Amino acid sequence: MTHVTKTGALTPERGAQGSVGDAAEPVSNPWMFFRRWIANPLQMGSIVPSSPMLCGRVVAQTRRAPDEAVVELGAGTGVISRALLDSGLPPEKLWVVEIVPAMAAHLRRVLPGVNVIEGDARLLAELLPASVLGKIGTVICGIPLVLLPVPEQRRFIDAIQAVAPGRGFLHYSYCVTSPLPTGKHGLAAKREAWTPLNFPPASVWRYTSAA
Repeated sequence: MTHVTKTGALTPERGAQGSVGDAAEPVSNPWMFFRRWIANPLQMGSIVPSSPMLCGRVVAQTRRAPDEAVVELGAGTGVISRALLDSGLPPEKLWVVEIVPAMAAHLRRVLPGVNVIEGDARLLAELLPASVLGKIGTVICGIPLVLLPVPEQRRFIDAIQAVAPGRGFLHYSYCVTSPLPTGKHGLAAKREAWTPLNFPPASVWRYTSAA
């Protein structure tokens, strides 16, 4: 069952990671990430969460007007989400989609005020409320699309286009070349950033319509 949870705002008693006092839960949680990779490698692009360097490069390429939202697909343990918040993005303007129940529950705990959706990003238009559709500045995709067959890649691309028409999307990947076959999808690709300090080294790609 898909559901949305919006947690409360930060208070003086609540730690920056979304938990209270000495029991504060770290955002990255590498052990949770690794266990999920073992369980289903096709849902995880790496065995460890994204590095601060990669998070910073994704944030630098994120664009939005003051009234627009940011959507992150495949948020994992939330390290990029946290970097977006630390950059000044209001939590109510961030929507994260995570298909793994345990990770979605983790995100609700460590990202106070953020809109957390547990569900399949291929159904994005059904998951997001109507008030957000067409008012999205950037969609960030952390799902390892390169591991999927072309028809499944197309489903994700179409889902993004349905909620953010004409905006394209950011996709971070560990491939040396474009992780998506642009010709087959009618896309133009631009590598906006690269960091050799991530493990493995990673690129941030921007995909837009080639038309």
